[in-house]
Amino acid sequence: MPIYEFHCEGCEKDSEILVRSSNWKGAKCPHCGSTKLDKKFSTFASSSAGNSDAPACATPRGGGCGGCCGGGPHRH
Repeated sequence: MPIYEFHCEGCEKDSEILVRSSNWKGAKCPHCGSTKLDKKFSTFASSSAGNSDAPACATPRGGGCGGCCGGGPHRH
């Protein structure tokens, strides 16, 4: 299950909640318990442990960003 970011209309706080992607409605705010949540658009972050020459889109498993060069380690 993915982690999604939500903004609560009840307490005005942002939270990350682990929910099924197709069934997030009805999830409760961990701060106040309200179900009035708006799903936020969020991006993912990746990092390469200990390799400063690796591009930001390289992953330890070699999955890469997938948007260019077949997804392998590369430079933009």
